[in-house]
Amino acid sequence: MNRLAQTALLFLLGATLLHAGLTDLYLRYVKAGLRPLVLVAGVVLIATAAATLWYERRRARGQQHHHHEPRISWLLTLPVLALILVSPPALGSYSAAHTGTALTKPFGFPDLPAGEPLRLGVADYAGRAVYDKGRSLRDRELKITGFVTLDRSGTPYLVRMGLNCCAADAQPVKIALTGRIPPVLSPDTWLEITGRYTPRRTKDPVNDGPIPYLDVTSARPVPVPTDPYDETWNT
Repeated sequence: MNRLAQTALLFLLGATLLHAGLTDLYLRYVKAGLRPLVLVAGVVLIATAAATLWYERRRARGQQHHHHEPRISWLLTLPVLALILVSPPALGSYSAAHTGTALTKPFGFPDLPAGEPLRLGVADYAGRAVYDKGRSLRDRELKITGFVTLDRSGTPYLVRMGLNCCAADAQPVKIALTGRIPPVLSPDTWLEITGRYTPRRTKDPVNDGPIPYLDVTSARPVPVPTDPYDETWNT
């Protein structure tokens, strides 16, 4: 690989990062708050490619040969091809079934807005149900969206994966379902659940973490959200 090939790869990788950051593609890899860093990285790579090209042309004026870099440099093509050719799905039921719930006690419980139904995130409901004993949830009609996972016994959970930084460190928060559960549930199906708080609890079979139940009154399939990860529990 010569410097010109390196320049082309740097430019292509930078352009790919810009494309990911300007669209929703980056949400498959990192949390939404990191979009500015993705864009900055793309700009830096493109600027580096431009500077490398300028330096190489300047040097080439007084030389008759091209200096070749080690062949291992071609590994730069791998992240480029991965970003261009592969759009990985968000982590789903397999990861959730093999990872214990990451529910932690929130610092506090802000007042919830008035009006029915009340839309909550999976982590918000789970935190209030477990650590606030459902005080703010009682007698409220709730709507919660997540994907389905089943444990080894077939118990259904509504799950949302949360990120600390990127998809590599994603962890699930789970809600167990009871009540009018659909008769057939497929893992990774996204559902909008309407239901009410119940004090019933269980423990995650993976790490014995607390999992609250939700008393389901209705459920309907919904498309995968633009941002499939839940960051509200880690902001």
